[in-house]
Amino acid sequence: MTDARLRHGRVSLALSFLVQGVTFALLVTRIPAVQDRYGISDGLLPAFLAAVPVLAGFGSVVTERLVARVRPGVLLRWAQPVVLLALLGVGAGDRLWHIAVALGAFGLAVGALDASMNMLGVSLQRAYGRSIMLGFHAAYSLGGITGASLAWAGAHWDWSLLMSYLPAVAVLLSAVLVGSRWYVDAERERAGGAVDSVEKSHGGKPVVFRLLLPLCLVMAFAYIGDSTVSNWSAKYLQDVLGGSEELATVPYNAYMVTTLLGRAAGDLGVRRFGAVAVVRGGALLAAAGFAVVALAPGAWVGIVGFTTLGLGLCVIVPQTFAAAGRLFPAASDAAVARLNIFNYVGFLIGAPLVGALGDAWSYRGAMLVPMVMILVTLVYARSFGAGPARYGGGHERPRTVDVG
Repeated sequence: MTDARLRHGRVSLALSFLVQGVTFALLVTRIPAVQDRYGISDGLLPAFLAAVPVLAGFGSVVTERLVARVRPGVLLRWAQPVVLLALLGVGAGDRLWHIAVALGAFGLAVGALDASMNMLGVSLQRAYGRSIMLGFHAAYSLGGITGASLAWAGAHWDWSLLMSYLPAVAVLLSAVLVGSRWYVDAERERAGGAVDSVEKSHGGKPVVFRLLLPLCLVMAFAYIGDSTVSNWSAKYLQDVLGGSEELATVPYNAYMVTTLLGRAAGDLGVRRFGAVAVVRGGALLAAAGFAVVALAPGAWVGIVGFTTLGLGLCVIVPQTFAAAGRLFPAASDAAVARLNIFNYVGFLIGAPLVGALGDAWSYRGAMLVPMVMILVTLVYARSFGAGPARYGGGHERPRTVDVG
């Protein structure tokens, strides 16, 4: 495989991450408008929102089965257009069953999309022989900021959902259809395209869930922290810390910006200090951020806490996927698909957990719970440096290439 092909694969995959960041932000930041358009009651809305990660988890399970026969790049090439068209369907419908079908398709396809994107990322990182995974997730964060900005413009100019979504989907769909021509599954292409050839080249070791479990827990805890910020930062700043309604929009934006910055620089940190040290540092920063939020005397100190959270949490999820690939080189696709399920587990647990604790106890106290969960990552940090020798295989020898 040529260096140019690897570079093209890296750029096309980064584009896919960026497009998904835009797409997801366009959906979640316009939830109030979606609710108004379809007349969804406050009692029914949580069921609709919960259905997306549940179906996404199912989609990730199905993807694990499909990649035994089909390359992840092929699944991604089909899944991403479905996600984009489902978003368009959210904006185009006007009846309750329309939104149910659109969100159902979105959830199933996004599970396949998330899993296959990270499978390709792990494969490319192994081909490069150095950390590049955080760069892909930085592209996702950039996409999230872009999507949130587009959503703000749509809300500011009072555009309909269809008017907000149609131009974005048209541009993004064209981009991914062109970019998908250069997806690279480095492991399978080097092994001649067959799954069993990849397995034989690494000794044929299957995924042992007992060894994957620490990474699954870290993934779930990280997304509990992330969903706490996305769902509760505005309410917390306004209701608990006394910030204005306008100021309450700042924490999540600051969180997204520092997430982007942390991920953009994170690969350099991993190359210099190692994944274990970076994950430990990220966990400590994130825990410190939650502590500042919980103890903040006012809104501006709370914003500092949420900003610190972004710098800490941003490195954990990409490195968790990368660690799964290192731990199970013979079955990295299956390991990533199983690990990806805990992305949605954390998303499902986080918001209701903080809300229930806030109502029953206090929202300041509730912020300490994800803090403790993130600190548990320190216990499992060594899993991020584990190679195949940990479960009885040999030492992984990635191919190092001279590419950008």
